[in-house]
Amino acid sequence: MTRKVIVIGAGPAGMMAAGAAAENGADVILFEKNKIVGRKLAITGKGRCNITNYCDNDEFIAHLTANPRFMYSAINAFSCYDTVAFFEDRGLRTKVERGNRVFPESDKAADVVDTLYDYLTELKVQVVNRQVNGLIIEDGVVKGVRLDDREVYGDAVIVTCGGLSYPATGSTGDGYTFAKAAGHTVTPLLPSLVPLVCDDDDIHLLQGLSLKNVSIHVIDTHTDSEIYNDFGEMLFTHYGVSGPVILSASAHMRQMSPARYRIAIDLKPALDEETLDKRILRDLAEFANKDIGNSMSKLLPKKLIPVVLKRAGIDAHTKCNTLTAESRRALLYTLKHFTVTIHAFRPIKEAVVTHGGVDVREIDPRTMQSKLIDRLYFAGEVLDLDAYTGGFNLQIAYSTGRLAGQSAAIIE
Repeated sequence: MTRKVIVIGAGPAGMMAAGAAAENGADVILFEKNKIVGRKLAITGKGRCNITNYCDNDEFIAHLTANPRFMYSAINAFSCYDTVAFFEDRGLRTKVERGNRVFPESDKAADVVDTLYDYLTELKVQVVNRQVNGLIIEDGVVKGVRLDDREVYGDAVIVTCGGLSYPATGSTGDGYTFAKAAGHTVTPLLPSLVPLVCDDDDIHLLQGLSLKNVSIHVIDTHTDSEIYNDFGEMLFTHYGVSGPVILSASAHMRQMSPARYRIAIDLKPALDEETLDKRILRDLAEFANKDIGNSMSKLLPKKLIPVVLKRAGIDAHTKCNTLTAESRRALLYTLKHFTVTIHAFRPIKEAVVTHGGVDVREIDPRTMQSKLIDRLYFAGEVLDLDAYTGGFNLQIAYSTGRLAGQSAAIIE
């Protein structure tokens, strides 16, 4: 007998789940409340779509920041390499960039969405642009879904509604509502991979300044311990800081409160203090009779110079040949420890992903089926799973979606 599988949400997890179920012989109906599929996927990676990360399973697991052990079965069943092969086999040429990030060769996220949509079309998945309002559950078994005007019955239901980030794309928390109605625990929902708000008086002066090749060290002031460090790019904004290393750092700030976390930025990580001091001395000698504020352009971006000098307690009009050893040490320290104090996350709607979700202790990791309600499955961002930037979060969606789809199609 052909199984009828209902999937709610046509993001990457939902499309993978629907396709996998159809491949395994199920009759699949995919509900999407937007007029088009993959709206959030179409804007990922600034419109380029970082499809996945070209790494092995151990490396993938190491980049998860929530419940990594839960992902073993799913990633072993459908790895990052399998994802690349999946898209390549369907005519989407890919390329690997810095950090093993995989992108479409065309640099167009729309091509990724189109490839997934064509996959569904070939398998005759029925895509219906309707809002699902609830689940039909009887005697501990899911029987179907409720729409505004009717009920649709099936043999299994897969919830792939996403999280709360980018609500304009349809991620408005519907999946959490369905999960709670089914008796599931939803862990606290927080933004992850999100820009950070700073309360330092001078940060707004650096708005728009992008820094490359800096290192950051995140300090938890309550424990006075370093909880994360990274190297790469960051950006100053009107509200605080953003950019790749900042987004990754945010995933470690689980107990956010004003001034709980401090980020120390090493503006010159390639130079140890002794080497940097020699560099400063050389520049001071070269511009001996000039104001120090006009002599640091070889060392720092123009916008950063007055802020660094003020933090070091140095008057910008000080002549280079009059700078004291004490002031030079203060300048050196500021360059190696440019500190910003974190006040808060930016709103969850600006986050790349949602931290928290359906408690994975209530989900069978071998099938993605609920342990509470028979034939009910969850996949993707609706689960309490998230990872660093670099394609890992999309891989969570593909792997869990595919496993849920296969499992739902072959239920006994």
